[in-house]
Amino acid sequence: MAFIVPPPRSSPDAGPGRAGPGPAAPGPTALARWYERELGWATEGRAPVRLLTGVGFDVLELPAEAGHALLRRPVRTGPVLLSGGRIGLLVAAGGADELPGLLDWLEWGPIALDLTALGTGGRVTAPSPWVGGAGSPGAAVWLRPPEPRRTPGTALPAFTGFGSSGGDAPDLVRLVDAAATECHRVRLSHARAGLRNSSPADQPLAFS
Repeated sequence: MAFIVPPPRSSPDAGPGRAGPGPAAPGPTALARWYERELGWATEGRAPVRLLTGVGFDVLELPAEAGHALLRRPVRTGPVLLSGGRIGLLVAAGGADELPGLLDWLEWGPIALDLTALGTGGRVTAPSPWVGGAGSPGAAVWLRPPEPRRTPGTALPAFTGFGSSGGDAPDLVRLVDAAATECHRVRLSHARAGLRNSSPADQPLAFS
């Protein structure tokens, strides 16, 4: 069962006399303060609030279609967010630097995959951490919310050697392999759909 992060006890930006976020999400100052206090994550506090990658975590990004398929697989992940048409998988800091080497080792290197990573210097839009505060359609949301930093045993997918993350942390190698597989399946599916929808004049001629 996914852990749902608690809402802030009060929101100074939610309006006078209002306790908690209620039907309206708090302003950027309160949102940034919540992430820094509850999770210890660095933020860029001006609207829209962004979480800084390469400090406490990195993010693997893939198309939403591939990401949703990945979440249906029996593969352990860390927190997962959806922003626009991309899904972000939070992994341990340094994971972005490992991605190219892992894809090569897993023999995905020569294949054009829409699988990217954000590390040092990157930013992702901060989703609302409470139910009902997602904001406008298409706003960033948590699909698998993070747990407070005080929760024991929490860990992000990490790389400590091929095929084994060590300890209780999810395995970054298995996560990358599963993500690459789903990205490739989506790519092939779109290619087949394009061929079915193309006119006969667009298709290559066959000669006997």
